[in-house]
Amino acid sequence: MEKMFTAQSTVGEIVAIFPKASDLFQTYKIDFCCGGNRPLKEALAAKNLPVEDILQQLQEMYQQSLEKTEKNWLEASYTELIDHIIQKHHRFLMEELPQLSPYVTKVLRVHGPEQPHLVKVHKLFSDLKTELEQHLIKEETKAFPLIIQFEQHPTEKNEQAMKQAIGELVAEHDTAGDLIKEIREITNDFTPPADACGTYQLVYNRLEALEKDLFIHIHLENNVLFSRILGN
Repeated sequence: MEKMFTAQSTVGEIVAIFPKASDLFQTYKIDFCCGGNRPLKEALAAKNLPVEDILQQLQEMYQQSLEKTEKNWLEASYTELIDHIIQKHHRFLMEELPQLSPYVTKVLRVHGPEQPHLVKVHKLFSDLKTELEQHLIKEETKAFPLIIQFEQHPTEKNEQAMKQAIGELVAEHDTAGDLIKEIREITNDFTPPADACGTYQLVYNRLEALEKDLFIHIHLENNVLFSRILGN
């Protein structure tokens, strides 16, 4: 496995390249904001933490983030595609939304007085978080089971129930997509100010990563799963 980070990599550099590293640093109380210019080795030594162990965790987390699925989902069963969506995209959102939320709030509290657009960013993210969390629950407890039920028992009754549920999901996808697009617009394509602190940069980086995953997620549902079911 190629080593992306070394003991001499600065904490800030690591988070810039791999924003999710911030969660690991938070766990170990490593300052990646004001102390972002310190080499990882120095930051870990100050906390009496094992350099090689932390580096290994970082490498594994980063490697997992690079894994790409090359499977042709147009040829997969509905059940297999649904399982992939849940395990990859739903799990990502269930972890990322609550983890990112405190950072969005922190940036608003610290920088909001001088940069009022952050109030809107905070509101849009809160709306998106609520929308997606409710959406995921609806998919996993109602819509997806109906699709699997139809695949196993393709009756007319099952088909009607499934298609009604799908119609609701597509409308909700549009809402979520509009929210993240508005966040992109307000943040100038997720471009932080030149003098932005590490946490500010982190929020924009992770919002952009969330958008990327969300678009792939919605694509797999709208353009692959639902399209196949509805014959579009």
